[in-house]
Amino acid sequence: MTRVLVTGGTGFVAGHVIDVLLKRGHSVVTTVRSEQKAQSIRNEFQGVGEEKLDFAIVPDIAAKDAFQGLGAYGLEAAIHVASPFHYNITDAKKDLIDPAVLGTTSVLDALHKTCPTVRRVALTSSFAAILDPKLSFTGAKKTYTEADWSPLTMEDAYSNPGLAYAASKAFAEKAAWDFMADKKPDFSLTTICPPMVYGPVKYPVKSLDSVNTSNQLLADIINGKHKSGLPPTQLPLFVDVRDAALAHVKAVETEEAADKRIFVTAGYYSNQELYEILYENFPDLRDRLPDEANKGGDPNPALDSFGYDTTRANTILGIDWIPYKKTVIDSAKSLL
Repeated sequence: MTRVLVTGGTGFVAGHVIDVLLKRGHSVVTTVRSEQKAQSIRNEFQGVGEEKLDFAIVPDIAAKDAFQGLGAYGLEAAIHVASPFHYNITDAKKDLIDPAVLGTTSVLDALHKTCPTVRRVALTSSFAAILDPKLSFTGAKKTYTEADWSPLTMEDAYSNPGLAYAASKAFAEKAAWDFMADKKPDFSLTTICPPMVYGPVKYPVKSLDSVNTSNQLLADIINGKHKSGLPPTQLPLFVDVRDAALAHVKAVETEEAADKRIFVTAGYYSNQELYEILYENFPDLRDRLPDEANKGGDPNPALDSFGYDTTRANTILGIDWIPYKKTVIDSAKSLL
């Protein structure tokens, strides 16, 4: 059994990371913003005692010395998941980039200075830190691997909310690797780079208007907001949240994962597939779906030139990827 820190425990991915860790025999300390947030996690993991699931209150992950109290928990590994993911921003630097970068460097610094028993750290990065958004949709042939880095600049981040999120992930991951090179801590680092992360919610949602960003399209479909047709597919790669969580856990369990970037994806998908899966498997939703002639959701034309190589993930992590159909069905069931 290993005592593992998970940051941002109420988050979409983090909730599944906690679940996987507990099921694999580890104990968890997770950061939350308030005692109320901690209680919401306890409610989901009823019967799990404090010795297996404990909490550290961190109101603001970007605050100076936010994580300096971690030394009291006897940690042996850490999985840093917490990072903002939304497009409703007014200032790219303040709303996305600073929390992502400062949250990452703050937790690494605290682990380095106050947690001498920590040996393995995994960080949630993103395919956005790999992708060149200006190249991928021009028809230029490109197969993405862990060797690729997003070329986005701060100027790009200020130009578009979607680019701001992508830039925040690239900047945060680069800051993490720079920290490792500069400080040379006693722990290794593994970064996990998933594309679109879909799947069932771990924690109950108060309403479909309050779901996480990843599940927003599905929630809007269930609410009948896309009767006139689904939007075109944007990024055409996905991974199930349960596989993403397992990848993080295996990253701190597997020696071969140390000091590596790992790009994780189950493959291609399209919003047209989403429509067809919902239509076939949820008859009660058909009156909320667009009609067949106007279903929309066309496969992304970038598929003709947009390749991916997950040899490293398949070799080191050995995950049997959940197919898109199961992801959609389980996601819809969790929201209905």
